[in-house]
Amino acid sequence: MSTSAPTQKVVESKNLGGKLLSFALDSESYGVAVLKVREIMGLVDITSIPQTPDFVRGVINLRGKVIPVIDMRLKFGIPEKDYTQENCIIVVETARGDGNTVEMGLIVDAVQEVQDVPASSIEPPPTFGSGVDTHFILGIAKVEEDVIVLLDIDRVLTDSELAKIDTLASKE
Repeated sequence: MSTSAPTQKVVESKNLGGKLLSFALDSESYGVAVLKVREIMGLVDITSIPQTPDFVRGVINLRGKVIPVIDMRLKFGIPEKDYTQENCIIVVETARGDGNTVEMGLIVDAVQEVQDVPASSIEPPPTFGSGVDTHFILGIAKVEEDVIVLLDIDRVLTDSELAKIDTLASKE
């Protein structure tokens, strides 16, 4: 029975190929499915929301819709640094556990490119033991000499984190 779990992971990773948007955080590359991306925009004024985690920068008004914005560096425990012209917000649509969707802005260091990554170039996420949470990593793509961490954008924020942000944002 212990051999079926890794095999299942490999099978799941085989279905991950396709068009990905890659972006940089520090010196690392990350990727999300292009179908989840709604738009890419430069940094804009962000309204802070009190009592949210540090990685939640606040909310923005995007064509009349209030969406939360998170700093991916802080979410992933990468040290904060001043924003530059390279920083941007990737607006993605995420699925929540209740079946609804929510748009969310991700502040990244720089957008890299849209790439067509074949499923054969993707391996399942490594296991680091019970002390390391990797539930939001779909797989690891090997593209030429680069390694891209593929994110399950639906799992980057937990439902409880999204619910708290929604509640606080609706009070603003």
